[in-house]
Amino acid sequence: MSRELARLVEKHGGEPVCVPALREGAEISPELARRLIDALASDRHEIVVFMTGVAVSLLFEVAERIGRRPELVDALRRVTTVCRGPKPTAALRGFGVPATLTAREPFTSAELIDSLSGIELGRRRVILLHYGERSETLAETLLGRQAQLEEIWLYRWMMPEDTRELADLVARMLAGEIDALAITCQIQFRHLFEVAESLGCGRELIEALNERVVVAAVGPTCAAILRAYGVRRHVMPDHPKMGPLVMALMRHLELRTRSRETQTRHHLTH
Repeated sequence: MSRELARLVEKHGGEPVCVPALREGAEISPELARRLIDALASDRHEIVVFMTGVAVSLLFEVAERIGRRPELVDALRRVTTVCRGPKPTAALRGFGVPATLTAREPFTSAELIDSLSGIELGRRRVILLHYGERSETLAETLLGRQAQLEEIWLYRWMMPEDTRELADLVARMLAGEIDALAITCQIQFRHLFEVAESLGCGRELIEALNERVVVAAVGPTCAAILRAYGVRRHVMPDHPKMGPLVMALMRHLELRTRSRETQTRHHLTH
């Protein structure tokens, strides 16, 4: 949703620099879709966990292509569907499947696990449709609660095929040309750092982010990855969504500018 994010930045007086930091490689094939729909239609599974709206859309897109969308809808209506947040919930609803449970804000694995607290999982057959990589905490919790877990990836997160824009962004941040960095998905930062490391300036990037660049995280998962790399997070909105993220970031930048102007005037008067 880079265009939407860019428009929000422009609306609030900023100049967006949009850099692709990942690509989603689809892994779902007609064969995988058939096996999954067969399993659901035969009532072999009782709970299906959707982590993202992308996974929902991919599954229904392939089901439509192989002529089995009605079967998929009927099967999902018979099981307990659990969504990590509003995006997979809205995607399911758009295909005619009301979600049974939806995790509350800030829509991390912790809230999803909490939403399952009232369900007996022991020996229940659960399908977990991951996002671009394995959600370790959620998967291990389900296994720890003795669920009969099947983990499926419909797509994977990968590095962009061309990383020159990421490399240019690293160079611009080191040169002091970027005021703020907004992270909306933790893999974005990992790929950014990986590119910096390949250029031999990983440590310099961390220093620049801590000393010169305002760093904003859309929610706790992004904040945690920044913390893991030793980066100080300056901004995180109360609600983990793009609009509140941009508003909180621009407000922070405005206050920082005012503070610097006040300090400059104070210095000149003395």
